[in-house]
Amino acid sequence: MRLPWASVDVADLPTVGVRVDTFRDLSRSSEPPGVRLRESRAQAQAFRREFTLSGTPDTVVTCDLVTLPYPTRFGLFRASLAIAPFLSITNRMLVIRWHESDGRPRVLLFEPSDVERGRYTPYFDDLARRTPKIAERAMVRLHGTVLGHLSRLGIDPGNVDYLMFDHLHTQDLRRWVGTTAHQDDLGTRPRPAFPQARVIVQRDELAAMAELHPLQKPWYQPDAYRDVPPEAFLPIDGSVVLGPGVAVVKTPGHVFGNQSLVLNTSTGVWVSSENVIAAEALSPKHSRLPGLAGWARRWQQEVVLNANTIETTADQYNSAVLEKTLADRSQSDPRFVQFFPSSELTGSWTGPGTTPSFSHRHITHGTRPD
Repeated sequence: MRLPWASVDVADLPTVGVRVDTFRDLSRSSEPPGVRLRESRAQAQAFRREFTLSGTPDTVVTCDLVTLPYPTRFGLFRASLAIAPFLSITNRMLVIRWHESDGRPRVLLFEPSDVERGRYTPYFDDLARRTPKIAERAMVRLHGTVLGHLSRLGIDPGNVDYLMFDHLHTQDLRRWVGTTAHQDDLGTRPRPAFPQARVIVQRDELAAMAELHPLQKPWYQPDAYRDVPPEAFLPIDGSVVLGPGVAVVKTPGHVFGNQSLVLNTSTGVWVSSENVIAAEALSPKHSRLPGLAGWARRWQQEVVLNANTIETTADQYNSAVLEKTLADRSQSDPRFVQFFPSSELTGSWTGPGTTPSFSHRHITHGTRPD
């Protein structure tokens, strides 16, 4: 199998945004992990001071997509004492709108997962085969679709400029950006639902998908990218500012090319990614989830990672601390920060002992633009 960028120099693809020089890629540094952690905090503090002066987007809206089971041992790493083998997470899309300095409107969709196709991710496909249908119906709840939410918001898919994910685990983009050939499993050559949109992705994640490591294979759908046109992507190197109050910050570790969305809003700075699955995972000493507070004290850990893939654990830890440093305190409970998990821990009767102590559930900012 050859992915389209296997024969294309990824460096030749166009990019987007204004590069942020505050951050340097510490994951490539030869310094010890503890030094990189200290530098991550310092860089986050410096960027915060600059970023909050960049303005705010017009609107930020949260759209629920699906609630599904996820192994407790992955989502809460080694910290949970819950007896439930699975917890529940809710995947959500963020719709961000802003205007450029010349007046041009922009629309960014963050985590616009094609839920129907995401189930064919190798891990989830195998899990579904081994799960009785009655149990699957009890654990999986569909809330809405990407296109349905956009219709409700009055957004024409043709006016969407950017698609972005914190990383490309589970994602099948063919129906969103189209393909160069007929797709047997789809029964068609899909026309792009978002004909003007480009996918913002870290260049090194895009390059790595041409030859996956065994640790990565359960979570990617490489076959789904075989006929995706290279020009559908806008690869970036590191961190960039996309618009007023909208930035992408590289946060490696969960995957090498992990990235986080950073927003400056009416309630302050928010950060979103899947490095952790609950706001309390960045403040575990305040968590009432069984085991988390004690584990954090015993092991002197200030974050509880989402660890389904541990490509570089120390880097993921440092990235989570960077996110925690960037985000403002929650106005509803200042013990927790405005970190919005792209897959947020959600209470369910099927997962006793995994109901979160605190949840954001949504971000609301701005009024609907004309």
